[in-house]
Amino acid sequence: MAGDNRFRNQVRRRRLTIMKAIQVPRHGGAEVLTQVELPVPQPKANEIVVKISAIGINFIDVYYREGRYPSTLPFVDGMEAAGVIHAIGSGVKGWKAGDRVGYCGVLGAYAEYAAIPADRGVRIQKGISDRQAAAALLQGMTAHYLVYDTYPLKRREIALVHAAAGGVGLLLVQMAKRIGARVIATVGTDEKAKLAREAGACDVIVYTRQDFEAETKRLTDGKGVHVIYDGVGKSTFDKDLNLLRPRGYLVLFGAASGPVPAFDPILLSQKGSIFLTRPSLGHHIATRKELEQRSREVFQQIAGKKLKLRIEQVYKLSDAARAQQDLETRRTTGKLLLVP
Repeated sequence: MAGDNRFRNQVRRRRLTIMKAIQVPRHGGAEVLTQVELPVPQPKANEIVVKISAIGINFIDVYYREGRYPSTLPFVDGMEAAGVIHAIGSGVKGWKAGDRVGYCGVLGAYAEYAAIPADRGVRIQKGISDRQAAAALLQGMTAHYLVYDTYPLKRREIALVHAAAGGVGLLLVQMAKRIGARVIATVGTDEKAKLAREAGACDVIVYTRQDFEAETKRLTDGKGVHVIYDGVGKSTFDKDLNLLRPRGYLVLFGAASGPVPAFDPILLSQKGSIFLTRPSLGHHIATRKELEQRSREVFQQIAGKKLKLRIEQVYKLSDAARAQQDLETRRTTGKLLLVP
C-alpha cells in the first residue's frame, strides 16, 4: 500500500514538472512534427507561464516548420493559444495565477504549457471561451488590421477576398460587410461558397470551375476592384495584378499556395500605378496599446454576436501533423484548434 502511494506521488510530481509538446526537429513536411516530453517552463523576469487549454493552428506554423521563417532547431511549433496563468516571473504586474489569458505571435504554443512575455498576453473577456479566444486572436486581429489599417475599406468599395471560407477569409468577409463594402469572394467548393455567402459575400466565385479573373471582370463591368486581400499567393498573384483599378491595393498577407515569383516593380506602374504590400500581424500589434485595442475590439465583436467564429475541427495535441496536413490541403473551412 505504501509502495502504491509512493508510486502515485512520483507520477503526480512528474506531471507537474514534465509536459507534452510538439517539436520540429528538422525542417520538412508535416511528418517531421514529433511529440516529445519537455520540462514545464519556469518563468523568467517579466514572463508568465500559461497552462494551455486551446491552441490555434495557422499557416505561419507551417512556414516555421518548413523553414520559410527562421528558428533555431529543434523548436516547439505554434503561435497562438489560450488558457490560465500557471506561474509568474519577477517584475510582472497586472497578472496573477489563475487569470485567463490568450496570446499570439510567440513561438511554442503546441504544448501543455508555454512561457511568454507578460506584455504579450491579453485578458480574455467574459463571454469568450478559451477555444473562442484561441480561434480569434491571430486570425481575428489579422482581419481587423487588413480592413481597418492596411487598406481602410470604405462603404460601397469593392473588395476581392481569396480563400473566403478559410479562417481569416470568413472573418474578413464579415468585417467588410459590416463596413458596407461589396465583397467578391473566391472559394474552391460549393459548400465553401455557401459559407462565404452566409458571411456576407455579395458574389462568390468557385475558382475550381470558373476563371476568377474573367468572372471578377464581368462582375465589375471591367472596372476591377479597389482592393484584393490575398492569403493564397503564388497561384493567384498574376491574375490579381489584372483585377485592380488604377491605384488599387493588392494586400498579400499570406502564401498558402507558395511564395510569389520575382518580378520587375515597373509592372505595378504598367498595371495602373497599383500598390503591393506584404503586411504582417506583428507590426500591427507591436505596442502594448495596439495589442490591447485590437484584441479588445475583436473580442467585443464576438461577444456582441457581430462577428461569428467557425471552429471547424478540434484535434488532440498528438494529431498536430494531421491537423497541419488538413490545413495545407485546404480541405477545411474556418478555424482549426488543438487541445492538450
